[in-house]
Amino acid sequence: MPIQFSCPACGKQTTVADQYAGQSGPCAGCGKPVTIPFAAGQAAYPAYQNSGASAGAAAGAAAAGAGLGIVVILLVVGAVVLVCGGVLVALLLPAVQMSREAARRVQSTNNLKQIVLAMHMYHDAHRALPPAVVKDANGKPLYSGMVCLLPYLEQKALYDRFDKDRAWDSPENLSLSSVSMPLFMDPSNPRIADGHTDYLLISGPNSALEDAPGNRRTLMDIVDGTSNTILVMEVKGSTSWAAPNTWDVTKPLDGNHPQVVIVGFADGSVRTIRRDIDPQTLRRLVERNDGQVVGEF
Repeated sequence: MPIQFSCPACGKQTTVADQYAGQSGPCAGCGKPVTIPFAAGQAAYPAYQNSGASAGAAAGAAAAGAGLGIVVILLVVGAVVLVCGGVLVALLLPAVQMSREAARRVQSTNNLKQIVLAMHMYHDAHRALPPAVVKDANGKPLYSGMVCLLPYLEQKALYDRFDKDRAWDSPENLSLSSVSMPLFMDPSNPRIADGHTDYLLISGPNSALEDAPGNRRTLMDIVDGTSNTILVMEVKGSTSWAAPNTWDVTKPLDGNHPQVVIVGFADGSVRTIRRDIDPQTLRRLVERNDGQVVGEF
């Protein structure tokens, strides 16, 4: 018959087999000596008193049982913590991704602001906007108008080394066209090639950077208003910043950011337009003199 007793020193309750009645040993809780009482009706000196077992062994067994219980509890608590931690990470992950995307969009916006500002500085120096593409006397494309902006983007040394009479991929210019510049890179584009850019100047009929016969366009030629006319755009893909590539309304509208494309306007502002923008509205934003009212974009 099991015997339940309490330590007179610390009050810890312990249950042992009745064969240990009358034996003494250290308490499993405080370690002080304690004598196990006899159960009601049990003889004071049972025949198996000298069996070799001691109250200390019984108390130790009780303590071992208690320790096992603690281990089980700790394992259960650990499992709960792991499960809750996994759920918490799953809940936080979208927020972290959104935060990183917002930071990348801010960086891309700042890049485009510097490019548009460089175009204004070029206009102040040359009394005209830069061409979208520089061509030779026969009309053959040589390189992007981005090359013309280098002195206004703290890259005058690179501009001076560039042979302006040769194509961007000529032996004289190819190594220069492969120079990587973070200003021309959208941080949301995971594909990083030497000298690549994620921004293209706008071209096409009636665009602000289209050359007039024998003359260059100026800000005064943007009769639709500089706040309604796009000069440069973020484009998904990878091309050299010096290559004579441009964007016009005949090309797909696609960017590196979810649902929107970042664009720079002739007034120096940088805004986003929806990828599903009405094609007619987009055309009006590209043309400088269509005389049409621009709706929401």
